[in-house]
Amino acid sequence: MGPEHEVGLREEAGLSAPTRRRPPLSPGNRTRLVLASALMLFVELALIRWTSSNNLYLVHLTNFVLLASFLGIGLGFLSARSRRDLFPLAAPLLALLVGFVLAFPVRTGTTNAGGWELRGLLGMPPLPRPVSLAVVFLLTVAVLMALAQEVARVFATFAPLEAYRLDVLGSLSGIAAFAGLSFLRLPPLGWAVAAGAAFAVLLGRRARGWPAVGVAAFVLLLGVESVVGPFQWSPYYKIRTQDAPGGNVRIDVNNTPLQTSATVAQIRRDSPFYLYPYTYAGSREDVLVIGAGTGNDVAVALAQGAQRVDAVEIDPALVQIGRERHPERPYSDPRVTVHVDDGRAFMERTSRRYDLILLALPDSATIVTGQSALRLENYLFTTQALERARSLLKPEGTFAMYNYYEPWLLDRYANTVQTVYDTAPCVQLGPTHGQRRQAVLTLREDGSAGGCTTRWAAEGTALEPSVDDRPFPYLGTRTIPSFYLWMLALVLLVSVVLVRTVAGPLRGMRPYADLFFMGAAFLLLETKNVVQFALLFGTTWAVNAAVFAGVLLSVLAAIEAARRVTIRRPLLLYAALLAALAAAWVIPQDALLDLPPGPRFAAGVTVAFLPIFLANLLFAVRFKGVGSSTVAFGANLLGAMVGGALEYLALVLGFNTLLLVVAVLYGLALLTGRRHLAATA
Repeated sequence: MGPEHEVGLREEAGLSAPTRRRPPLSPGNRTRLVLASALMLFVELALIRWTSSNNLYLVHLTNFVLLASFLGIGLGFLSARSRRDLFPLAAPLLALLVGFVLAFPVRTGTTNAGGWELRGLLGMPPLPRPVSLAVVFLLTVAVLMALAQEVARVFATFAPLEAYRLDVLGSLSGIAAFAGLSFLRLPPLGWAVAAGAAFAVLLGRRARGWPAVGVAAFVLLLGVESVVGPFQWSPYYKIRTQDAPGGNVRIDVNNTPLQTSATVAQIRRDSPFYLYPYTYAGSREDVLVIGAGTGNDVAVALAQGAQRVDAVEIDPALVQIGRERHPERPYSDPRVTVHVDDGRAFMERTSRRYDLILLALPDSATIVTGQSALRLENYLFTTQALERARSLLKPEGTFAMYNYYEPWLLDRYANTVQTVYDTAPCVQLGPTHGQRRQAVLTLREDGSAGGCTTRWAAEGTALEPSVDDRPFPYLGTRTIPSFYLWMLALVLLVSVVLVRTVAGPLRGMRPYADLFFMGAAFLLLETKNVVQFALLFGTTWAVNAAVFAGVLLSVLAAIEAARRVTIRRPLLLYAALLAALAAAWVIPQDALLDLPPGPRFAAGVTVAFLPIFLANLLFAVRFKGVGSSTVAFGANLLGAMVGGALEYLALVLGFNTLLLVVAVLYGLALLTGRRHLAATA
């Protein structure tokens, strides 16, 4: 699920509003709606990004904040006609949320036995996970509800499609603003100043008192976090750097240790497993390092005689730290070419052949925004990724991957290598660190091991390899973890209660069952687009922002079509939508990956965004005729929340199967909304 889906729901509320006398329109009204929509989406994106950098409970649950934002926006639109003006409360509530997260962080700390444990502020125990998540969820709902009410009240002053058009333009502006600040690598103080300026403009005279205090408070809190301490912010992480012995630098990201730079001599002494891949490798003149970080692996490759090294690292801030502070200065060596890129995307684009390809400790501490279980590196560990890596090896070239693995994960990766090469890889083991152990898997292009005699052998039944359609290497079995199930059940329960409180009895939603199914279907469709583009073009922040913008542009195109064309037979839209879904189902992702970048982009955009365009046309046609905007919107909101829960089916069935679920849901929407189609025709 992504933030742009909420834009579609906001349109639904506007389209269904009863006809009433509207106040005179002015350029100021239009500007206000664009600015309010931009602020709302900007704050949502900032919360998703920022909360997970301070609370490890949220690192792999960013859709938790998305669901809270989504619910809050829905409630804000449902309360648009309330006598209580909620917008002045938005800034104080945001300050309260920021203060809570800073006062009760969740970090990683070391134990006396050398293991890891979670800690709170000043080394104290953190809040229990249910308590921490509950407070973050409810405060996020409250903040977005207050922001959304302001958007909804201005939205209602326009004709539905004009309001929706301005709302989409504002949402695009919010995405562009946050992407721009991410590109500039500004800390949260920059985000706070931008949001504070928008609050000041929108509040006007209402800024006196608590609203002004709220703006000042969240700007001050985020300013202190940005200025105090050795922190910097990349598009992916909150990065903390500390001096380490020997002139090295230790790096923590999102409150978790990531890596410590070291000289080659120190690596030989303290971490010799960096050298294991070279034990049985042949030539090592041309080397590809994926997950280069600050440069340890690159420095080792140079010391081992590499004449050319392609160093691929997704985070530009880590590369900069390596350039400036790594004791060996590997990125200044003329033999090294640095690529700030997603590792899988680089392998798909390059045509160069290598003597040695290294997957060098790629282990991110964040996930792809808009998808609850897809980490930045997941597409590196599928059978298709390893097949692509093998195709880039020269004859007698060597593939190696290494990290600190738990035994079951080592077995999965070894089985993946065996599946690709039809033979067991060489395995070299190092010391144990807690439940993990240093391990290196190595194999040559022809399946030989270069003289290695310690081949991997599974103990019992090895875990199945991950594949592009189900890229979840860290999930032991095809199941949904019980914690996710409990979380989703509680989120849905809270959503029902809050929607019931704001929108009235739920039985009044029966006439809008088709809207319920549309909401669930559209959310899943958006999820499929996020992961498909992550595979085709990389899991970078830029690709993710482009997908969100692409969805909004598809929505904008649907608005313009609906404004200019009268759809007299909506049933044909259903047929076209199901046909587009069928095409997306039958076109294999491998076929798109095999295309050159230009045609791949054109094909990917067509396959991904045509269903979204058609779905939004259906929304426009259907919502023009609803009798009660509040009830209709509540039904669609509950459907979207259910869609957020159904997203987790991908953990068991894979992402492509979500298209079948989407088709079924739109089929149910067609069956339950037949009488509305007849009325439209």
